[in-house]
Amino acid sequence: AVQSGCGAASAATGPFYCSLDQRVYLDLDFFDELHQRFGAPGDFAQAYVIAHEIAHHVQNLTGVSKVVIDQSRSDPSQRNDLSIKQELQADCLAGVWAYSTYNRNLLESGDIEEGLGAAAAVGDDRIQETVTGRVDPESWTHGSSQQRVEWFQRGFESGDSGQCDTFTELD
Repeated sequence: AVQSGCGAASAATGPFYCSLDQRVYLDLDFFDELHQRFGAPGDFAQAYVIAHEIAHHVQNLTGVSKVVIDQSRSDPSQRNDLSIKQELQADCLAGVWAYSTYNRNLLESGDIEEGLGAAAAVGDDRIQETVTGRVDPESWTHGSSQQRVEWFQRGFESGDSGQCDTFTELD
């Protein structure tokens, strides 16, 4: 277990960003699980996960996180929906980062496919199916595999963070 500004977290928590101490927490064993349990191997699959978490820092710096927290507190029934929008925006921003990496000729053949595979692997539907054998969309907090792939692709294909407004697009 690790102590973050957001409280204690175990390896089961997976990678996360804590806005209170502005740090990303990564348990490297998660990448083995991403590969073995969820079928998403590769260095770029790992890079996608890290870019997604760094995107949460961008959301914190730009005020998105505060708006989500405030709106979730004022209307708790919207908490999961707001969380999904925030997570999909982080996927899109990770795609924008991937685009900039591509433009600097730093990608290898197969990298984007690894990123897309990781985005699909960490969709709420895929995780629920793998872990519990059933899917409950009402309990989702990160979005479906299809949504996560689509928003990562949108960021990658546009290279424009302005295309990542999930809060307007998904209303």
